[in-house]
Amino acid sequence: MSLSIVLPAKNEAIALRELLPRLKAAQPDAEIIVVDDGSTDDTAAVCQEAGIKTVRQPYSMGNGAAIKRGTREASGDIIVFMDADGQHDPSHISSLLTKLDEGFDMVVGARDGSGQANFHRGLANTLYNKLASFMTGHAVLDLTSGFRAARADRFREFLHLLPNGFSYPTTSTMAFFRSAYPVAYVPIPVHKRVGTVSHIRPLKDGIRFLLIIFKIATLYAPLKLFAPTSIVFFLLGCANYAHTYYTEGRLTNMSALLWSAAVIVFLIGLISEQITALTYKRDM
Repeated sequence: MSLSIVLPAKNEAIALRELLPRLKAAQPDAEIIVVDDGSTDDTAAVCQEAGIKTVRQPYSMGNGAAIKRGTREASGDIIVFMDADGQHDPSHISSLLTKLDEGFDMVVGARDGSGQANFHRGLANTLYNKLASFMTGHAVLDLTSGFRAARADRFREFLHLLPNGFSYPTTSTMAFFRSAYPVAYVPIPVHKRVGTVSHIRPLKDGIRFLLIIFKIATLYAPLKLFAPTSIVFFLLGCANYAHTYYTEGRLTNMSALLWSAAVIVFLIGLISEQITALTYKRDM
């Protein structure tokens, strides 16, 4: 099957100068596409010197937007996505492809602890992985890894869901799980990034990652969010009723309001489940 490799890049000239020759040597038959996301350095020139296909965006639209642009340009049956900052070793692409041949539709390179930028980033990613595993019912070893291989036709089904920012790995992973497309993980080491500092802002983008998880979770398994929330409202209503009954001997409006909220939230969850089923319904 033909292979395309997509690298979103923003001001990564230093890293690409060393990475591209190694990538061509590791996968000489692959189509390599660098999506220049409005770089202001020599990223485009470096790609041109290396003879690499470059798709340039006139201004920075975001990592996810670059991924979508590269996916549309790719002609391969399989697409490998990897960062352009030198963190990912081209020699590990073969490991992803070997695992893909076992019948999986997406294979993700799972980073170990040494691959996290710092302690706080590692702790946040652990939280994301645990939450995503709960939502999907499958072990999610690295929700935010940008190094992955996927069958092109499967991945293109979810382009409309992908955000333009840094959360495309989160969205694509959970969308694959929801559609019953098998996902596998291959442990990989990650090198220290080369050149410019990371474009990810830990606090802002961390909150964004978490919001994306909940957004996709509502498309994946809404009741896993709404049912626990409904139970919390119900228990709060019971606790408030117990308190007011023993202290004042009456039922207050607050208890009735909390119970009503529990019913409403649960019904919203049921409706969301039906919408989710219709969203992913496929013609046979």
